[in-house]
Amino acid sequence: MRRREFITLLGGAAAAWPLGARAQQTAMPVVGFLNPGLPERSSFLVTAFREGLKEASYIEGQNVTIEYRWAQGHYDQLQTLVADLVRRRVAVIAATGGSVSAQAAKAATATIPIVFNVGEDPIRLGLVASFNRPGGNITGVNTLSPALESKRLGLLRELVPQAAVIAVLFNPANPDADLQRRDIEAAAVAIGQDVRILNASNESDIHTAFAALVQQRANALIVGNDVFLTNQREQIVALAARHAVPTIYSFRSFAESGGLMSYSTNLVDVYRQVGLYVGRVLKGEKPADLPIVQPTKFELVINLKTAKALGLEVPDKLLALADEVIE
Repeated sequence: MRRREFITLLGGAAAAWPLGARAQQTAMPVVGFLNPGLPERSSFLVTAFREGLKEASYIEGQNVTIEYRWAQGHYDQLQTLVADLVRRRVAVIAATGGSVSAQAAKAATATIPIVFNVGEDPIRLGLVASFNRPGGNITGVNTLSPALESKRLGLLRELVPQAAVIAVLFNPANPDADLQRRDIEAAAVAIGQDVRILNASNESDIHTAFAALVQQRANALIVGNDVFLTNQREQIVALAARHAVPTIYSFRSFAESGGLMSYSTNLVDVYRQVGLYVGRVLKGEKPADLPIVQPTKFELVINLKTAKALGLEVPDKLLALADEVIE
C-alpha cells in the first residue's frame, strides 16, 4: 500500500469513529408513558406532561423520545404494556392515571426509575417508604383523592341540603374501588349521611345504576374517580340530566360537558409536575431522593346553567368558593 493511500485510509477511519461516538452520545433518551385511559380523552394531560419535561429542558422529538402506552380502559392490559416498556429499556417510566399504573410499573421493574401520580396514600399502597425519602426506584405526585371524597360529599350536601339519600357510582373493575368505597362510607358516617353504592363497569351497567338510583329514591349522586367513568362522561351527564339528579364529579371535564359540579386537584398541574420529575430523573437525580409532591391547587367548577335547569339555587357562599362558574 502506498503511503498516501495508507494515510487517507487512516484519516477516514479516524473521522468515522468520532461520528459514530457522537451519534451514540447524542442518542435521545426514551421515556415510557403509561396510562389506563384513552389518548383522545387525555390530550390536554399529555400536553401538560410535555410542558413539565420542557421545564427540565427536554422537548419531545428534539432531545427526548416518548413511547406512549394506553390501556383504553382495560386495567388488565397495564401489566402487558409496562412489560413492553421494560423490554425496550426505557430510561424512565411515567406511570400516570392512578395507582393501578404505578403498581403495575413497580411490579415490572426494580431498576428503571418510575414517576407516578396516585390518588391514595402511596405509603399505604406499598409504593414508597416515606413522603420525604421515597426509597427505591419510584417517586411521584399524590393527588389526595380520598380526602377529596369527603369534600365532595360536603359540597353536594351544601347545594342539596335536603338530600336524605345520596348515591355513589363506582367502577368495581377498578382495583382502587374498595378503597374509594371505604373512604366515602367513612366520610358519610362522620356526618350522618345515608349513602347507597352503585356499580358500573360497562355502558349497560350505567343505565342499570341510574335505574337503581331512581328505585332507591336517591336525591343526589357522586361519581367516583375512575378512567372508565370519565371516558363515559357524556352518557353519565346526560342520564343525570334526564333523571334530574344533582351530581358532583371528580374532574372538571364533567362540568364542562354539562355536569352540575366538580371538585378535584388541578390535573394539568399534576401532569406537569410528573413531566418535571421525569426530566429531573433524566438529568441524573434519583427517585429515592425526590420527595412525593402533594398538590396545592384544587378546583371547584359549577355549571350554573345546569343548576338552573335542575331548579337549584346555588348559595352565594358556594359561588364565592368556585374557581370557575360556567353560565
